[in-house]
Amino acid sequence: MKTLAELFLAFARIGGLTFGGGYAMLPMLQREVVENKHWATEAELMDYYAVGQCVPGVIAVNTAVFVGSKVKGLAGAVAASLGVIFPSLAIIIAIAAFIQSFSELEFVQNAFAGIRVAVCVLIFSAVAKLYKKAIVDKFTFILFAAVFALSVFTKISPILFVIIAAVLGIIVHVFFLKGGKAK
Repeated sequence: MKTLAELFLAFARIGGLTFGGGYAMLPMLQREVVENKHWATEAELMDYYAVGQCVPGVIAVNTAVFVGSKVKGLAGAVAASLGVIFPSLAIIIAIAAFIQSFSELEFVQNAFAGIRVAVCVLIFSAVAKLYKKAIVDKFTFILFAAVFALSVFTKISPILFVIIAAVLGIIVHVFFLKGGKAK
């Protein structure tokens, strides 16, 4: 029961203090799940995050399900999910009651403009950390560059990128590298 409470509280903290959606929560997830609680490794968290993005639903909840499930099975998945959802639900209900009367105020619009900038920085920071862990050889760099370019210049679905990258990863590492790393 203690572990379930820890999962709920950790993900409630993450859900309540993360502004800007799933990508903005990555730095907090890394700190809490990997560094503080040791519920997952950096590689596992990246895998959970990648798969969480590819399946239907909110990436924050999907990632919470994966981490919670690893730590305490189905009960852990439920506790982590409820934890990440609860703060947002409470805040959204409170804001919804007042948003119409405040949304047109200039200071509110300016605050949102500042929040968007901060969220961009948080996302960039998370990407930089993931880049250092994910780009480990020539193949992963080439794959990164190709996916980046295609995602910027085309309208290909992110799901297709993930599927193709997974298939290429399997093919290259099994058939060409024999499980090793490119030089």
